[in-house]
Amino acid sequence: MTDAHETAADRSLRTTGGAPPDDAGSSVSRAPIPLLEPREGVPPVIADAETLAEVTAAFAAGSGPVAVDAERASGYRYGQRAYLVQLRREGAGTALIDPVACPDLSGLGAAIADAEWVLHAATQDLPCLREIGMVPTRLFDTELAGRLAGFPRVGLGAMVENVLGFVLEKGHSAVDWSTRPLPEPWLRYAALDVELLVDLRDALEKELDRQGKLEWARQEFDAIASAPPPEPRKDPWRRTSGMHKVRRRRQLAVVRELWQARDRIAQRRDVSPGKVLGDAAIVEAALALPPNAHALAALNGFGRVNRRQLEQWQSSVDRARALSESQLPQPGQPVTGPPPPRAWADKDPAAAARLTAARAGVTALAEVLNMPQENLITPDTVRRVCWQPPATIDAESVSAALAGHGARPWQVEQVTPVLVAALSGEAS
Repeated sequence: MTDAHETAADRSLRTTGGAPPDDAGSSVSRAPIPLLEPREGVPPVIADAETLAEVTAAFAAGSGPVAVDAERASGYRYGQRAYLVQLRREGAGTALIDPVACPDLSGLGAAIADAEWVLHAATQDLPCLREIGMVPTRLFDTELAGRLAGFPRVGLGAMVENVLGFVLEKGHSAVDWSTRPLPEPWLRYAALDVELLVDLRDALEKELDRQGKLEWARQEFDAIASAPPPEPRKDPWRRTSGMHKVRRRRQLAVVRELWQARDRIAQRRDVSPGKVLGDAAIVEAALALPPNAHALAALNGFGRVNRRQLEQWQSSVDRARALSESQLPQPGQPVTGPPPPRAWADKDPAAAARLTAARAGVTALAEVLNMPQENLITPDTVRRVCWQPPATIDAESVSAALAGHGARPWQVEQVTPVLVAALSGEAS
């Protein structure tokens, strides 16, 4: 049993402020303290090149990790661009930067490139930071650290409260950050989001080290920092909510045409696609296949649309109706990996048995290590190894298979014995 197994199994072992809550509640003994104001007050928003240069120099001269956060306008604007960037570093204080007025932050990114960046849920913010020239070489993800350490609630507010004993206001998380000028309460909220991020990082590092998981976390952080930008999603229209109701290929074509038309309009107007036309309305039109604008207007989601817009949407429906059979989309996307697990029992009963045993083993190990199963090993990796196991089942071959599917060394070390047992059990 490794140190991580021993400390995770001993739930009574706790260090003040830095450990996951025990069964009785928070690991912080005193009542949480509301955090109402940043230490140096709310800084002015940086919106010109001259002030940005001053802040860049200050952060380059600072010391230690850099807390980084970004605010987007999800649900309001098209895309996921950043509308405010917050940073904090010892010796430099807190900076709030308007990336609309200062769209190129590559100079700032280069100035702090050698520092460790501390983010919460890094994969959410890295794409929009990359768009403005900010790309870390090293990072510490406090949300992922909380997952690995076994915290049941890993939102920033919950982590700051449970680990550090402070309460953050979260009332402005879903506001329209493209608003200009940004209201003072929003800026205060944004500054407070990076106020204690480095403190949280330090406490979580100690806890991960205590549990024997610090090296595991470092491997995860390195994987995030070195990951290339994701490939554009193929056929994004297939993710329309309610698609499970759409069965016929002609109906699928209507969804595709309406989705693409909506996307063009949303991009042109710089608004969220859902504000142009809801997913439910798209599915409704696909199922009904209305022959004209009058019939379309009778459907849910189209009743209040003006005549010109109604004709635009009907044109999309008409285009789908006019397609030849060969032009219609196929019912499902091409599957590159194993089939859905529900089909395994019919297609390959032996593989289904392997998967059942592997899932049970991974579940048991995740409980011992006190972390979510998906952080121990991705379900997709388990499915792929169980569907096409190595020709010879041993630790070396299974380790190679896991590594080939992108598992980190610590995951390979922990999960290999479980999968060897699951795969060998079927063979014997």
